Amino acid sequence: MRTVPIGIVMMNDARPHVIAQNEQFAMGVVNRWADIIRKGVRNVDGTAPEVVVGSESIKSVRTAQAVGEQLRRAGCRIVIMCYTVWNFPYLVWPFYNSVGRDVPVLSLSNNSGQYPGNVGLLATDGALRQAGVRTHRIVGDIDDPGVHADVFDWIRAAQAVATIRSEVYGLYGGASMGMDTGFFHLVPTLKALGCTTEQVDQLLLTKVMENEIDEAEVEKGLRWFEGMLGDRLRYDGRVLTPETLKTQLRLYLAMQLVNKEHGFDFCGLKGQRELTEYVCLGDVAEMLLNDPYDWYGSKEPTVCATEADSYGAVTMQLLKYVSGGLPSLFMDVRLYRPDLDLWDWCNSGNHASWYAAQSMDPAVNMERVTFYPALEFYFKAGGASVEFNAMASPMTYARLGLWDDKPFMAILKGESVDLGVEQARAVNAETDPTWPHVHARVRAPFSEFLSVFPANHVHGTVGDKVRALTYLCEMSGIAPVVLGPEKNDRMTPIWERVL
Repeated sequence: MRTVPIGIVMMNDARPHVIAQNEQFAMGVVNRWADIIRKGVRNVDGTAPEVVVGSESIKSVRTAQAVGEQLRRAGCRIVIMCYTVWNFPYLVWPFYNSVGRDVPVLSLSNNSGQYPGNVGLLATDGALRQAGVRTHRIVGDIDDPGVHADVFDWIRAAQAVATIRSEVYGLYGGASMGMDTGFFHLVPTLKALGCTTEQVDQLLLTKVMENEIDEAEVEKGLRWFEGMLGDRLRYDGRVLTPETLKTQLRLYLAMQLVNKEHGFDFCGLKGQRELTEYVCLGDVAEMLLNDPYDWYGSKEPTVCATEADSYGAVTMQLLKYVSGGLPSLFMDVRLYRPDLDLWDWCNSGNHASWYAAQSMDPAVNMERVTFYPALEFYFKAGGASVEFNAMASPMTYARLGLWDDKPFMAILKGESVDLGVEQARAVNAETDPTWPHVHARVRAPFSEFLSVFPANHVHGTVGDKVRALTYLCEMSGIAPVVLGPEKNDRMTPIWERVL
């Protein structure tokens, strides 16, 4: 998974006789933090961001400039400033201006009476904030696992912000069925996150499917699914046949190829109505792109949003990064059951099959997956719809939106619930039993969710990512709108209080 290097430095005193006594101790602390980060911030694929330690503490104008240039040359796009002793605050400026003023900044200190890191943090970080630099502060013992978790959440958020900044979203076909909330809102997105888009007509995908895809590879994919699914591949001889499924597999291979050729880091597929009425349903291709495997073996998930929902795709890409590379979910906000205090979130396609059992072994997940014939009422070209119920697990749900052209992110904590076979079947029958479902319970009341949520699509990832997403929003100028009781845990940053 793509990451950016993290620079970590120690802010120090400027008096030579003090430095002579504390340099070894101070550098020991910053190197310990670097080791904690290297071990604690591991991605799903086993990789970790590079951590670059400043070669010496920041203790003079020249060392500030030199260490800043060292981190800049190393490609650091995230900076952690450590405070263990008193430091001279003005030295932050030659350092910060040398490494670059567009990097997320964390001020990280001990809480010790003997070594006044807190004093240095407040003086130095306060200087940055006086000039309008958005920073975050974490204070606590270096051996405290709770402090580690807070630092890791901040790093995940900073990685998302710094990585997506250079990325391009591949928009296949434009917005679907007039959904304005699915547009790639260019200016606010560029201002907040830096990423942009290129729109490619779906005609290109059909031509690549016809002319550039190796049929032997399509056959391998078909045999892989037939072996994985067995009688859960519900061929009906008309809508879902080996040929219509192979068309869906060609679409997957074509999207992979065009993504690579154009340098798209994530993408969205319009589907309705042109592809779904004249070529095939996009469900299988979208599932495979979002999954961490295919018939070639393990791979990195490529975020793909159905109905070319661009803000859905951006949300999913951010969730992918804060989760360390897990697949992100895309769902319709379909049905609320007040008797169960439960949402049934389902849509045709786009649920990574990984969510069926959350295994990196596709066979384990596919045991819970069925391919049904596509619903002709909507999808005349045919193909397979993917069906399963998401595994029970803690979840975080989110969605980017706009208010009067200003971006915000709705964030809420919840879970995916196991209803049991019979109750799940009854609930699914109220919407569409041939689609994938997340039986979601969230910690926000129905009335709050309904009054705030910005779109008809909701996205999710496994675990509690509320704090990480809040950090992400604060770094990028996106307003975090936390729903449910977790909104009371957020400390409003100073830049929101004084503006």
